[in-house]
Amino acid sequence: MTESNVKSGCKKPSGKLAVLTIGLGAVSTTFMAGVELSRKGLGKPIGSLTQMGTAAFGKNDVCQKKMIKELVPLADLNDLVFGAWDVVGEDGLTVARRSAVLNDRDIAACADFLKAIKPRPGIHDPAYVRELPVDNAMKAQTAAEKVAQVRQDIREMKKELGADRAVMLFTASTEKYHKPGKAHESLAAFEKAIADNDPSISPTMIYIYAGMLEGCPFINGTPNYSVDLPAIQELAKKQCLPMGGKDLKSGQTMMKTVLAPAFKARMLGLRGWFSTNILGNRDGEVLNDPEAFHSKEVTKTGVLDTILDPNEYPDLYGDYHHMVRINYYRPRGDEKEGWDNIDIMGWLGYPMQIKVNFLCRDSILAAPLCLDLVLFMDFARNQGWHGIQEWLSFYFKSPNVPAGHVQENDLFIQLTRLKNTLRVAAGEAPITRLGLEYYGDDLPVCDK
Repeated sequence: MTESNVKSGCKKPSGKLAVLTIGLGAVSTTFMAGVELSRKGLGKPIGSLTQMGTAAFGKNDVCQKKMIKELVPLADLNDLVFGAWDVVGEDGLTVARRSAVLNDRDIAACADFLKAIKPRPGIHDPAYVRELPVDNAMKAQTAAEKVAQVRQDIREMKKELGADRAVMLFTASTEKYHKPGKAHESLAAFEKAIADNDPSISPTMIYIYAGMLEGCPFINGTPNYSVDLPAIQELAKKQCLPMGGKDLKSGQTMMKTVLAPAFKARMLGLRGWFSTNILGNRDGEVLNDPEAFHSKEVTKTGVLDTILDPNEYPDLYGDYHHMVRINYYRPRGDEKEGWDNIDIMGWLGYPMQIKVNFLCRDSILAAPLCLDLVLFMDFARNQGWHGIQEWLSFYFKSPNVPAGHVQENDLFIQLTRLKNTLRVAAGEAPITRLGLEYYGDDLPVCDK
């Protein structure tokens, strides 16, 4: 969805919105707890565009700014209710305490809320995710049975939560890297593969297929295949549902999408970019499996080429070396540390270096992205938009785009596209000439 084909006119959402997370881990419980603390007035949703961001609109002489949540009608935080699936049976409070992302005071302030969130049995396939303790796996055996169970779970959770609509958010473990095949090329082939219990149908694919049959927009916060499959895109069109992915852009990759555009803007060359991380949460444990890490590696390493455009600037970016590593280090927990060594070159090819040491909290960075994506995906559904929501590329490491579109990874271009889509949806003009807007239509010309 881009600003060129957005029709203005916003429908007001009403009723409870069920946020159904696949995975009840550090990211999802931090997100849920943050929503509860924010609506109690015990914390601020820092990092969330929908709650704290603004957008400019109007002419320069009467330019105004509005909070994004006032520019377009989004679901209120008080209307969010939560359900989940997980292959580990711990309730939200137990997970939050074990994950140790939030301090004891914040956990205590929302303990009853978290304790009430008990995951339904999740889909586990050891062929896709190996490094997990599993005690709450779904009993359904075949792909078709699992689809039926997920659909039933969605209906029951909506009823229990008093919600009339739902959004699904995938924050579970990264699956091993695998390439799509013939079973994913069309909806007919995909449905036959489900009926045949084809092993190429992964847990992530089952969730998105079942969710869309139940009318749920889908957000893929991992590198797992789902939104990008032609079969799923065909289903989204058929069901008139929005979706987006993949892999939440939170820490190290966010920094790359900020720094790389600066190098290109100043025509500084790049010789190499080495990135490594140490991480001790369950995500880090799963990524200790080389096959799972390769899925993450693909999304983390793909951003530079699309930003720097080596084909257009071969002297600057035609031969750089890009390497990414993730190391599981249990004592670090959720407090990830990312190191970047960047070898750049300037005038006459002289070498220079930039070092970045990002001491971040993985789930603290991801939680506001989850909130924004849930609210924006619900908004898109309310507008009747369907398919890949390209305007939400701002949130993903490797954003899915419609066929024939070029993936954009420059964070600032992504933000402009996002806000322009909202401006047009609100009946305002998009900002398309940022450098000229101050002057209006014509630049001042000296008459001497």
